[in-house]
Amino acid sequence: MRTISTSTQLCAVIGNPVGHSLSPAIHNAGYEALDLDFVYIACRVEDVAAALGGVRALGNFRGLSVTIPHKIEAMKHVDEVAKVDRAIGSINTVVHEGDKLLGLGTDGPGALKALADAGVTVDGRRILMLGAGGAARAIGFTLAWKAAPAELILLDINEEMLRGLAADLRAGSATPIMDAILTPDTLEDALGRAEVVIHCTPIGMHPKVDASLVPAEFFRPEQAVFDIVYTPLETKLLADARARGCRVIPGVEMFLNQAVLQFEYFTGVPAPIDAMRRVLMEHLTR
Repeated sequence: MRTISTSTQLCAVIGNPVGHSLSPAIHNAGYEALDLDFVYIACRVEDVAAALGGVRALGNFRGLSVTIPHKIEAMKHVDEVAKVDRAIGSINTVVHEGDKLLGLGTDGPGALKALADAGVTVDGRRILMLGAGGAARAIGFTLAWKAAPAELILLDINEEMLRGLAADLRAGSATPIMDAILTPDTLEDALGRAEVVIHCTPIGMHPKVDASLVPAEFFRPEQAVFDIVYTPLETKLLADARARGCRVIPGVEMFLNQAVLQFEYFTGVPAPIDAMRRVLMEHLTR
């Protein structure tokens, strides 16, 4: 068992309820691999303001990962929020820097890195995003601000959410935005135009692993297909896309990358990605 002293740097994931043990396992594996005097724990939190007040009060509390339902509320209780994350409207990371709490997000950058690591070019490409929820907002704004897609095409069944995201992206970036209510016809049309497809809905997630939003015949071999769902490791959507000759990017890459970025914000050193990946895959393949 690790010895925790007053010099140990504390990090935590806060949520209600805390959904799983993946984050502590991944981060602690990284600390152990680099022999860092850090420890990462999971905490159930009801009062976000009080929790962040505790972070301020504890000199060795280095940072937090923030999960649903606290990603919006946490923004109200930090000193600074990165500009892109203020546009997104939520954060998933808090870093205790001196006497300030800095809020930022790593989901969007984690997704962008997953695409880049897979050799997928997004600059100058037509990108279809399926879904307009929180993950889609993070990825959409990151693409619009940090890359240069030729067009972002948004489809969702929730008209209010869809139109809101489309309006915010148009107001907050120069990226051309096209949005439409998700129907079989709009899906087929969008798939016929898109060069990169990013699936941002929970369809296909365990236990409903036989579900997919996209009929297999809609995929084209030259497309890259990214599914942010990571349980199962290969969703039906990805299996269908792979069978059609597409390049596929599994959601586990985004999950790992967002944790790696948090690790580096907390510690200030490059993350031991291989050690963190090994622990993540051990948990997901059990």
